[in-house]
Parts: sequence; C-alpha cells; structure tokens
Amino acid sequence: MQNPLIGVTPLFDRARDSYWMLPGYFLALEQAGAVPVMLPLSNDEAALKRLVETLDGFLVAGGQDVSPSVYGEQQKPTCAETCPERDATETTLLRLLWDADKPVFGICRGLQILNAHLGGTLFQDLITEHPSDTNHRMAAPYDRAEHTVSFCKDTPLCALLGAETIGVNSCHHQAIKALAPALRPMAIAPDGLVEAVYAPEKRFVWAVQWHPEFFFRKDENSRTIFKAFVNAAR
Repeated sequence: MQNPLIGVTPLFDRARDSYWMLPGYFLALEQAGAVPVMLPLSNDEAALKRLVETLDGFLVAGGQDVSPSVYGEQQKPTCAETCPERDATETTLLRLLWDADKPVFGICRGLQILNAHLGGTLFQDLITEHPSDTNHRMAAPYDRAEHTVSFCKDTPLCALLGAETIGVNSCHHQAIKALAPALRPMAIAPDGLVEAVYAPEKRFVWAVQWHPEFFFRKDENSRTIFKAFVNAAR
C-alpha cells in the first residue's frame, strides 16, 4: 500500500497574517511512513468533507488557546490568545472525521479542542485554576522530559508502550478540566491532569497533551506513537 496521506491542521500567525508549520510534525510523520499535507483553514464544509474523504488520517496540531465559547464558557482575562479560525475549522473537521471514523491524532491544543468539541471543558489558565508543583510550561529546549505521566491500565497507549510511566515534555497553558463523555483517559500527570485520551468507540482517535513532535528524534516512545497513528491510517 502507498504511504498514507495525513492532513495536518496549520498553525496561524495573526501578526504576520500567515499559515505556518513546525517541521517536527511533518518530519515525525515522514519518518513513520506517511506523507503529510498541510490543511487550509476553511468554513467550507463541502471542501472539508472532500478532504476527509480523500486523506487517510488527520493530525490536529498545537497552537493558540481554545476559545471558551467552544465549551460554553465566558473568556477570562487569564485566557491567552485564541484563534477563531482554527476553532471553526477544527470543530467542523472533527465532526466530519467522527462520522467517517477516520484516524485522528491530537497534540496539545489538538487534545484540548477534541475534548471541548465533544462536550468537555478546559482550565483556561493552569497557573491560576490548577496550581501544582508539576511544571507544565517548560523552557526550551523541548526535546527532553519535564515530568512523568502514569498510564491507565487496559488502554491502547499503555498496551502500545508497555510501561507504567514515561517521561514527557510539557509546554501548555490550558488542559482538560472535565473530560468529554465520549473520551477515556490514557495517561495522568503527577498533579492529576489528564494528559492522554482516546475514544473507545472509534478506530483511532487519540490525543496527548505533550509534544512528541519536539521529542521524536531522541525519544523512542514518541516515534512509536507516531507509527501507531500512521499504521492506523494505512
């Protein structure tokens, strides 16, 4: 079979009025045997549906905070920059992907928008709403472990990596507050935050709060997760 085509949601820089991409997303997918394609930001549902029908899998990347309006809350002053364009595109895309049962892998914001779209909520600002001794906002370089996560038993990620705990990098401002009903936890941080989820009723809908796209060159676990996603898209 040909290498699967993976659509990747673009990063958006409002100051430069530009779409852009961190190379780690593409390089990790290529190393795992996929051909990555950057998606548009679009409200055209017919166009997004065509992409869902054409591509084999979808990676929802990191980026700005998810707008609290997605999960029915008012935005607090502590919420950082949001991106309505990404919120609109990704919620429509996730709905289409859910219905089509296409493989989805969310990273950082990708986990957050997935949870919010499916009916969960988020901490708008971890420092003020969930203070802890676990550092979720590490300084560069990001290709190293900042804290550990513990795997939930009998979950796909635990079975894939065959470990009880692993070290992960961590750089995020928001996180899951209430888990969406359709999702189940796969990994938990030392302070109780849910750091990985999956949808048990779907073929492959996984998301992680950490950043394997920064860590994959040094970390076998990151490479294994990307390979599992790409294999699901074959």
